[in-house]
Amino acid sequence: MTTATPRPGARRTADRPRSLSKTAVNGALVLATAYTLLPLGWLLTAAAKNTGDLLGGRALTPSTWHLGANLHAVFTAGDGVYPRWYANSLLYAGIGGVLCALVCVCAGYAFHVYAFPGKEKLFGLVLLGVLVPTTALALPMYLLASKLGVVNTFWAVFVPSLVNPFGVYLARVFCAGYVPGEVLEAARMDGAGELRTFWSVGLPMVMPGFVTVFLFQFTAIWNNFFLPLVMLSDNRLFPLSLGLYSWNTQTHAFPEYYPLVVTGSLLGIVPLVVAFVALQRHWKAGLTAGSVK
Repeated sequence: MTTATPRPGARRTADRPRSLSKTAVNGALVLATAYTLLPLGWLLTAAAKNTGDLLGGRALTPSTWHLGANLHAVFTAGDGVYPRWYANSLLYAGIGGVLCALVCVCAGYAFHVYAFPGKEKLFGLVLLGVLVPTTALALPMYLLASKLGVVNTFWAVFVPSLVNPFGVYLARVFCAGYVPGEVLEAARMDGAGELRTFWSVGLPMVMPGFVTVFLFQFTAIWNNFFLPLVMLSDNRLFPLSLGLYSWNTQTHAFPEYYPLVVTGSLLGIVPLVVAFVALQRHWKAGLTAGSVK
């Protein structure tokens, strides 16, 4: 019994739909990439334009560049308030992200390792907190801060940033995948206490989860707008997002603020890019750990 060999013409006909589908997929990916990168490209070119170019719709034209003048105007406007806003955001997001990640990892570790009454019910309450939008909590937090007398202070914005229910859930998932009970039991048999076991054994093993939670929280705090808007009235305490908004509200009366807002926004994405690039090895390892376990 012999098997018929497909004719070359039939093989080409069968390969044609496959090549067309591949071309369609690649074309869709190229369009999606261009759609994603277009705002960044506009921001890069618009940051080097003056007021006339921006209002005249010439933000993407490469003929005129005023980046140096725009940077000087950004750092000197309002008696140099922009560097203060930048430092405030770094303080809120940097320290707040680290402490929040530590709190979340501690809570996730406790939920994973220890057994205590009402454990799953308490964890369900944490998951319920994930469903509550942060904007819905702004007014209750303002009333609470008003009772404590910390409105219009650093603590009114910093302390709420230390709580992240989703980070607790994510930390428990990481602990379940990274921290085997046998290793903890061996540390206890060697004489290590619970705090030493967590600090010397559990925390290093779950470091990819710590970095992942930190990046999520750092981004959330850096882009936080509504809570500072409710809590703060002193512009020296503004984070970068609220400071740029205050400049943007003045552009109708003072069009010269347009280049300041655009250039300041470009500088505002630098810490986010640096954080993700510097820590990508850790968070990429954490995101792929579940697929190879």
